[in-house]
Amino acid sequence: MDLVLEAADRHLLTPYVYPAGWPEAEPCRQLLSLFVITNLGALALYLLFGTLSYYFIFDHELKKHPQFLENQVSREISYALRSLPWISVPTVALFFAEVRGYSKLYDNIEDSPYGWSGVFLSMLSFLFFTDMAIYWIHRGLHHKLFYKRFHKPHHLWKIATPFASHAFHPVDGFMQSLPYHIYPFLFPLHKVTYLGLYIFVNVWTISIHDGDYRVPWPLRHVINGSAHHTDHHLYFDYNYGQYFTLWDKIGGSYKSPTSFEGKGPHDYLRKLREK
Repeated sequence: MDLVLEAADRHLLTPYVYPAGWPEAEPCRQLLSLFVITNLGALALYLLFGTLSYYFIFDHELKKHPQFLENQVSREISYALRSLPWISVPTVALFFAEVRGYSKLYDNIEDSPYGWSGVFLSMLSFLFFTDMAIYWIHRGLHHKLFYKRFHKPHHLWKIATPFASHAFHPVDGFMQSLPYHIYPFLFPLHKVTYLGLYIFVNVWTISIHDGDYRVPWPLRHVINGSAHHTDHHLYFDYNYGQYFTLWDKIGGSYKSPTSFEGKGPHDYLRKLREK
């Protein structure tokens, strides 16, 4: 995140926003800047990719499903916009620790223990580590001690749209994002790669709520896509994973998507029309 902060300081904050006597490296200024940047960035990613997905990928026929709520889209957006600033508070604390040099993020490819291959391997490691951690965090949030208080609001959307992707209780949203933020404190990761992965995970989160169930045939039971996550919203105790089905299969919570078996939301709507 220090790359983004440095660019913001250089092109906007130092020349146009902050007093000349307020040093760029001063902690309070960094915290304030990170809070604004994090919120604007999260808002931009959510609204931009959520809107593109909603208008160009999401099947609007799903809005005719009986479990699609009245005014659901506006309610999803409203809930997300209220939650994002609260989610950003602990997130900014972790970004601040990165900026102050406490993480294992590095600037140059030469700093990677294995060069370019190390960068590529770190991307795979990031995906598998975060997938594992999110699985257990997500499954834990379904425990009766936490579900009603923190995770139930996200399950209000049985037939989700891309805008449901970030419509979490703030505690729920931060806990499920935590693996992304703690990874660079545990493992070396290139700074630009980290920014790219940060954008990717936000886009992926939107994509698994977009109602587009197409997955290449050989990967249907490997990739945890929209079909799998739709069944999670509908049937509650299945498909907790983020990218892959591996941990659901290990944990006994994998469910073959009903949409792959002719029993999904689109099939239900087709049967309604036939009646």
